[in-house]
Amino acid sequence: MGRPHGVEVAKTRTRGPGRTYSRVVPGVSGRVLVVDDNKVIRQLIKVNLELEGFEVVTANDGAECLDVVHRVRPDVITLDVVMPRLDGFGAVAQLRADPRTRDVPVAIVSACSQQEVEAGIAAGVDAFLAKPFEPTELVRVVRRLAERKDQRDGRKGAPAGRGHG
Repeated sequence: MGRPHGVEVAKTRTRGPGRTYSRVVPGVSGRVLVVDDNKVIRQLIKVNLELEGFEVVTANDGAECLDVVHRVRPDVITLDVVMPRLDGFGAVAQLRADPRTRDVPVAIVSACSQQEVEAGIAAGVDAFLAKPFEPTELVRVVRRLAERKDQRDGRKGAPAGRGHG
């Protein structure tokens, strides 16, 4: 079964113990809402995105995501699938049903089984990143989604996450 145009599935494996390198990028690249019930995973995603110049806000599950999304106005949302209260697919369905969040790019960061990918595509997910993931792949996927949103919003060259009112 083929994937719809524009949907990406990234399969990566984390490195073993050792140093990793990331550079701090001046300025803000965009605002990302990171949603995961695992505090360690949330922090890992947050740190890697902040090192690349993103502003990051976190939520513990899909219900909290829906509580903060209108206040935060993210340029990209990363979502785990299996979470308490409201899972990732339930959150995506509600985000897509709301005209204010319908066009916010969503990346699923999960095990990314074939079933999850199919359910995510049906729900309107824009990208998938398999756990465990390479931090550089996470940054690449989020940056691509933020750039796509900027182009759609006609804000090329403007700092993402600004000027929303």
